[in-house]
Amino acid sequence: MFGIIRPCRNRMGAELRSAWLAHLCGMCLSLRDEHGHLSRLVTNYDGLMISAAVEAQSEVSRRTAGPCALRGMKSADVAIGSGARLAASVSLVLASLKIHDHVDDGDGLAGRMGWAGRKVAQRWASKGLGTASDLGFDASVMIDSVRRQPEVEASAGLGSSVLVVTEPTETATGFAVAQTAFLAGRPGNAEPLREVGRLFGRVAHLIDAVEDLEEDRAAGAWNPLLATGTSVEEAHRLCQDALMGIRLALKDVEFTDSRLVHKLLVHELEESVVRAFGRRKHRDPHKPTWSDPGSGLWAYPKLNWQPQPRGCFAGCGAFLYECGTCQFCCRDPFPGPWSDKRRAGCDGDCGPNCDCNDCDCCCCPCD
Repeated sequence: MFGIIRPCRNRMGAELRSAWLAHLCGMCLSLRDEHGHLSRLVTNYDGLMISAAVEAQSEVSRRTAGPCALRGMKSADVAIGSGARLAASVSLVLASLKIHDHVDDGDGLAGRMGWAGRKVAQRWASKGLGTASDLGFDASVMIDSVRRQPEVEASAGLGSSVLVVTEPTETATGFAVAQTAFLAGRPGNAEPLREVGRLFGRVAHLIDAVEDLEEDRAAGAWNPLLATGTSVEEAHRLCQDALMGIRLALKDVEFTDSRLVHKLLVHELEESVVRAFGRRKHRDPHKPTWSDPGSGLWAYPKLNWQPQPRGCFAGCGAFLYECGTCQFCCRDPFPGPWSDKRRAGCDGDCGPNCDCNDCDCCCCPCD
């Protein structure tokens, strides 16, 4: 399972976490039932937003599923219907395109699989397009958009806007999210949801670029920030602008129950940006903050752009040190004791333009 949105159970609350898991499991089971067990590999945290968006505009539709090892061998109520099927279709189509790219580039496991990887990709694309056709829309729009990516990257050079590179991703995700309005019977929501999807695609692309930056630089691989000469600070600004645009677009959508979608696309997406870039604050430049490395006895370890995971015992030592120096609560962001990934501290907020009164903080170094 993968994706840039990885909610912390302590921030979600019991009701929203239960709904989130219902959509995740619903998409997984929809993939299994319609496309076979292998297709469940494309289950991802971001794709479930498609299912959640359909339900948020219509009504709750659930069934009881049997025990699953990933749920601790417990049964659960899972999402069913067109939302789960659309999420499965979109995930299959996008995963097939990603495998094709890896095979063409010869990198990763898919690159080593050669013709076998291409065969799996073709099968998934066909299955995804078939499900989309059953639901009444043509997913080839997404395929055409993503297949333009190599051409766009080849034409991008120093001085080009990085948004030129993110455009195919934005178009594909915007199309997918807009379809939720038609499935829910609310066509008037299509355009603001297209904007939500477009900006989400921008954030996802930029976060991926930043997280891979040092590895791509060392390997001499293509990276949109390096290719266009875009700084990390500028990428952060673009993500912040996109977050604001998503908030504004969501206000134009007519929902039946917007709580889960708002939580994921406003609060949790903001946390994803924090994990990648750190939290930007307006402060006195001469006054140090808890996020600074510090000095003296309680000097904090630096934040690494490229995480350097620690082993079991080293991680335990880091956990005790960070706990003893109050980094989990007072440093924002702080490095995960074992993963070394950036984690949001407890002084986070929703931002000055969020009026949902749904702010929480997470004092645990969890994912």
